[in-house]
Amino acid sequence: MTRQNQLEIACFNADSAFNAALAGVDRIELCAQIEEGGTTPLWDTIVDVRERCPNIPIYVMIRPRGGDFCYNEDEFEQMKNDIVMFKRLGVHGYVLGILNTENEIDIERNAELVSFAAPFPCTFHRAFDRTKDVFKSMETLINIGFQTILTSGGVDIALHGIDNLAALIKQADGRICIMPGGGLRSSNLAQIQTQCQASFYHSSAIVDATQIASIAEMKSLLSLLQ
Repeated sequence: MTRQNQLEIACFNADSAFNAALAGVDRIELCAQIEEGGTTPLWDTIVDVRERCPNIPIYVMIRPRGGDFCYNEDEFEQMKNDIVMFKRLGVHGYVLGILNTENEIDIERNAELVSFAAPFPCTFHRAFDRTKDVFKSMETLINIGFQTILTSGGVDIALHGIDNLAALIKQADGRICIMPGGGLRSSNLAQIQTQCQASFYHSSAIVDATQIASIAEMKSLLSLLQ
């Protein structure tokens, strides 16, 4: 079922993806290394998730390492190669982002990655929140061709960035999807939803030390989005 307000779950392992499918979420962001904030998952993990979760869209993180978002030429080539290779696995989209040394959007390199990803959609991840002016950065990403921005409003936690999130959504005016994420849980979703009026929300749904998305938490999130 496609609901008016949708939920994406960040899955750092295959078990989280399986739980997300069971819970009935709308989309999976598949990545690795939770301690790094998400990196490119292994080929075998993508294959496993695609085979066992055939009915849910999977967006794959393209990020060769943790740390900053300014990549050298070898890392950039790896990102392009991963995008091309993963197309063969039947993924549905990509999550990526490159900044320059000034923490601004690297227009040329991001545009090249979006071109490599075509015809599949791209989400710009929370590197966005490190830019100096999120409103200017949003316009840049629209011009490049990104379809979604995952953001907490320029701060670390979405709940603290509510005003910016609401303003970004208003400025976007349907030209790009602004997807709130960053510490989003069932305990604060209602407040974020009321003030932001976003159409897509993002959470890891991790509530304990297992680092596995909780089915109960995902169902709670979904119940708030009905």
